[in-house]
Amino acid sequence: MLRTVFKAIGATLVVLATLLGCQVIRHSDNRPLPAPSAETLRIATYNVHYIILGRENGAWSVGDWDRRKIPLDQAFKAVAADVIAFQEMESFARGDASEVNLKLDWLLSRNPGYAAAATGDPAEFPSTQPILYRSDRLDLLDQGWFFFSNTPDVIYSRTYDGSYPAFASWAQFRDQDTGQAFRVINVHTDYASRSNRVQSVKLVTDRIRPWIASGETLFVVGDINARIGDPVIDILAETGLSFAPVEGATYHFNRGINLFGAIDHIASVGDAALAGPPIVLRQKFNGEWPTDHYPVVADYRMGVGK
Repeated sequence: MLRTVFKAIGATLVVLATLLGCQVIRHSDNRPLPAPSAETLRIATYNVHYIILGRENGAWSVGDWDRRKIPLDQAFKAVAADVIAFQEMESFARGDASEVNLKLDWLLSRNPGYAAAATGDPAEFPSTQPILYRSDRLDLLDQGWFFFSNTPDVIYSRTYDGSYPAFASWAQFRDQDTGQAFRVINVHTDYASRSNRVQSVKLVTDRIRPWIASGETLFVVGDINARIGDPVIDILAETGLSFAPVEGATYHFNRGINLFGAIDHIASVGDAALAGPPIVLRQKFNGEWPTDHYPVVADYRMGVGK
């Protein structure tokens, strides 16, 4: 009897392992990233996980950051984006506002051709979702933020159910050569609460509708913690946003394990059209994972509606 039970358990484990392996393979496509072109605008989004300043060793500690800092810079250079929006670019100590941002300072020091938007004095501007841009191509016109909260214009206000603050940052740019302006809205929704996610994206739609109505070109990007087909995505798409068809995993458990489809997205509306399929850069750099998400990259042709 026991032998029969053990055989059944073993057979079940084999089936589960096979299904898991098929699921990982299905979400692990690794197409090469084409070289950037002056004829297109490269938009990217990247969740880079916060650093815990009070932790010297272990996962996401300062010591862990020392191991990941060169790989992160290599990933940043490989993406070669004109605009890249970051989530969780935070050096976390205590409280909401911190003057320290190790990852932002590191990337800016290693990449002098870039400047940071959607950042400022942490007492007045939440700086954990900066948007880096090529300063030799783009000019920064404006920037702002709003929190996913019943008081969205109160900095560091708690989310709808009272959990940790979450927000959208945004920046408006102008192309120096063409004069075309566009706006990037950088979103990171609550991974744990579906109710928070739904209310958050509804607020995003409320904020972007006037910009869309005025004829602006917008990109809504970030870690939305929802897959294509989820009502959370549908709420955003109802504004006219078109989501780049990102295939496969964008979150990998800090292990390169690709179990489910994309939760990091790039969407656009206005005078912008995809120049090719979006790319998820699924690789280690210098033998390490820079973070627990992959960068998502999409090239756009601008001015298509003119």
